[in-house]
Amino acid sequence: MTDDRIAEHAGQPSAAEVWDARYAESTRIWSGKPNAALVRETSDLPPGRALDLGCGEGGDAIWLAERGWRVTATDVSRIALERAAEHAKAKQVADLIDWQWHDLNATFPAGTFDLVSAHFLHSHGELDREAILRTAATTVAPGGVLLIVGHSGMPPWEQNPHPDVVLPTPDEVLAALELPEGEWEVLRKDEHERIQNDPEGRPITRTDNTVMVRRRPAG
Repeated sequence: MTDDRIAEHAGQPSAAEVWDARYAESTRIWSGKPNAALVRETSDLPPGRALDLGCGEGGDAIWLAERGWRVTATDVSRIALERAAEHAKAKQVADLIDWQWHDLNATFPAGTFDLVSAHFLHSHGELDREAILRTAATTVAPGGVLLIVGHSGMPPWEQNPHPDVVLPTPDEVLAALELPEGEWEVLRKDEHERIQNDPEGRPITRTDNTVMVRRRPAG
């Protein structure tokens, strides 16, 4: 039985239901622009096959496709995926992106990838983030990279932080990957600041972290 079915059986909404409800609140939740860390860390990489975990409305996947990447993009919200597919059509890159629905606690996209990107893969409720990211690492092709970007703390306007949302440090992210010694190279492991608007539209500074590792080429 998947986690979603267990939640449904217990009378609790599944992750898909929670995120579909969130996306249904508005015709657009995110800006449509790629995450700044993705642009900063991957602009110089040669295009290949990419996997976007938790793609939301598709800003990152579309940006990669516009640069020649063939992208597999996955999310637990079907509403988000439908919205992302429409945006990709408008940007004329629909043929470069394979939109897939997955509850990553239960299923994972097949294949190997030159870039696996997980931006802000945080969620309330059941999300085995560490196990998902360890699985993500196994799908990175020799010479490919795994890019993980997350929040270093809850936003200052959050009055009741959710105890079930874990926000690890860069060192904790790297340690939890349990990468085999000698097979990977750490390219980046640090914290950085960015500006985000609060619910009232006022700009505030938040701290995020980035972990980027490369699987060493075979031989």
